[in-house]
Amino acid sequence: MKVRSHSAFLVLFKFSKSEGKKMGQLLNLLQGNFLLHGCPTNTLTYHQHKACFNVQKLMQFQKNCMCQSSLRGRSEVVDQVRSSFNLKAFVCNAVELEALPHIQTLSMFPKDQLVAKVVMVRFDSTIVLGEEVKPSSQSVSNALFTIKYLHEAGAKLILVSDWNEKKNLKLLAAESIADILSSVFQYKVVTVKCLSSHIPLKMEAFEHADILLLENLSEFKEEVANCSEFTELLSSGVDIFVNDCFSQCHKILASTVGVARICYANVAGFHFEDSLGQLKEAAKRNKKPYVAIIGGDNLYDKAAALQFLASKCDAMVFVGMMAFHIMHALGLSVPSSLGEHMACKAATDFIQFARDRNTSILYPKDFWCVNAVELEIFPSHGILDGWVPVDLGPRSLDDINSLITKCEKVIWIGPVKFKFSNQDTNGASELARMLSPSKWNCDITVVGNMACTAILKESGSISAVKMFKNASVVWEFLKGRMLPGVMALDRAYPFKIDWSVAYRHPAQPLVVDIGSGNGLFLLGMARKRKDLNYLGLEINGKLVRRCLHLVHQSGIKNGYFIATNATSTFRSIISSYPGELALVSIQCPNPDFNKSENRWRMLRRSLIEAVVDLLSDDGKVFLQSDIEAVALRMKEEFLKYCKGKLILAHDQYDAKINQRVWLRENPFGVRSDWERHVINRGAPMYRLMLSKSTSVD
Repeated sequence: MKVRSHSAFLVLFKFSKSEGKKMGQLLNLLQGNFLLHGCPTNTLTYHQHKACFNVQKLMQFQKNCMCQSSLRGRSEVVDQVRSSFNLKAFVCNAVELEALPHIQTLSMFPKDQLVAKVVMVRFDSTIVLGEEVKPSSQSVSNALFTIKYLHEAGAKLILVSDWNEKKNLKLLAAESIADILSSVFQYKVVTVKCLSSHIPLKMEAFEHADILLLENLSEFKEEVANCSEFTELLSSGVDIFVNDCFSQCHKILASTVGVARICYANVAGFHFEDSLGQLKEAAKRNKKPYVAIIGGDNLYDKAAALQFLASKCDAMVFVGMMAFHIMHALGLSVPSSLGEHMACKAATDFIQFARDRNTSILYPKDFWCVNAVELEIFPSHGILDGWVPVDLGPRSLDDINSLITKCEKVIWIGPVKFKFSNQDTNGASELARMLSPSKWNCDITVVGNMACTAILKESGSISAVKMFKNASVVWEFLKGRMLPGVMALDRAYPFKIDWSVAYRHPAQPLVVDIGSGNGLFLLGMARKRKDLNYLGLEINGKLVRRCLHLVHQSGIKNGYFIATNATSTFRSIISSYPGELALVSIQCPNPDFNKSENRWRMLRRSLIEAVVDLLSDDGKVFLQSDIEAVALRMKEEFLKYCKGKLILAHDQYDAKINQRVWLRENPFGVRSDWERHVINRGAPMYRLMLSKSTSVD
């Protein structure tokens, strides 16, 4: 392999004949400043991410269904699966499937459900209180709007966050923060010291304030430890939790993860939602050429993230200490003091992965270096002993500029920083000027405190730039890891349902079975009553695919199944149905008695309220279990949170025998498989029916 020492950048990439023309334009940008390496094209496989296996199985299922349906001349089951899962959206990169599920957001949460509710907002103090952030920025606007929106909706607001008093001496106490927030929102914000005193918050505190502010979370070690006792104290009296602090969603904190186990609804605020959407967009290969500029160090820890970027980008430019790891892996001369022993194999594996993906790898060819007294430019392969690189050289910056000005999408992640370099390097400033969105139409994402600071100083228009000051969140996402703060929020159904595909007569009254399992109950009901439509909501995707296949095989036109967590998606799914909701059934839920935090989690207040709100007048709720305690608890929860709109449809207590009386027989004449199993072994079933009545006070 020959290396052109006079070029300001080296590139290693491979292409096939079919892709040569596509990539040739990118090569021509630097006119000979690249080294080209060709080898056979391989098919992309996301071998690092578990979700890929599920995608492959789903695609195989689609193929099998098409083969079977072709015998009848129509691929109905494929239409049903596509409508339910939206295959085009589902078969996407595994990182998004694992790390960024579709969540409930404040923008989609019913506004009338906020009235008089106690809502805790975890806000990002670096945005709401940060002096360096321009007030006109979208992140500040969204963060402030979350709080204003909730207050105007009639919610009782409790704000909570952490702030660093060492970095900003003006923020000495919570009272100072309360004064700032009062000035910003024009509401009376009052601090409440319940955390340090270990006293639950009293609702009487709202009589003297518009908004309450809890103490600085950074003062409590229980916050980082996600202490259960601290969590209960923090969320005392809270109904709804709104997380609007995206920068901390990679951590497991009491204020982001712990409280979500206690509050009955957990949603994302406007800033959180916008940041999540921007992160998803940054991961897409929707514009080309797409270039990633990588700064910082620790290639070993970030190897999985780099491979993900290599699968999305046309070129990756290394501008930090990682550049030396790449050079060393390519067999080039690098001072031993600049290498990282643990990163050798990771760098070699990354280079091979990039080759297989036809992704260009670029690194600087010159640096500003210093010794004890002097500053001088050296080529990257010729740094003398005693000299240490501190910044990118001018020819390296020129070639970066030539490359990115021809791109349609750029992500800059990590600092342009080397050993002994200053925090604000000239290379970072130059790069920020290059990425000014006013120069050309480009989708720009900037990640990391140094990069964002440089952009804010040098760019005249930051509204068009997506910025993430906390790089750790983005790196964790790119590694394919689940973000705890995101996973703690309630799920939402991500796709619109074409009910005309699901049912022959989509306006018929609807019966919904929550936790439909293998679907035998619903399929039996669908055969018995053709004048009703039946919908099964089941979290197990494998069972749902099997049920849809049975629907197709049986020729049933009034039965349908959706893979989802009905606890948080029931409202968004059923509210789009064109007909009335006549009946909701929950049969034999499987409580986990060994884990108190998961016990009864399926039957949460948010689900009950959604069922009651959407149920038609005189609609019914059928509950049954083979465990009496479970049936009793379901009844109590529904009557507690039904807003007085549900009544027992039959007597539940016989005074003569001084015992509770359950429905003796299944009122539908159709049993689920588990109910059959229980009856066959001679055990009882505990059943009850609730009826909606708008006349009930």
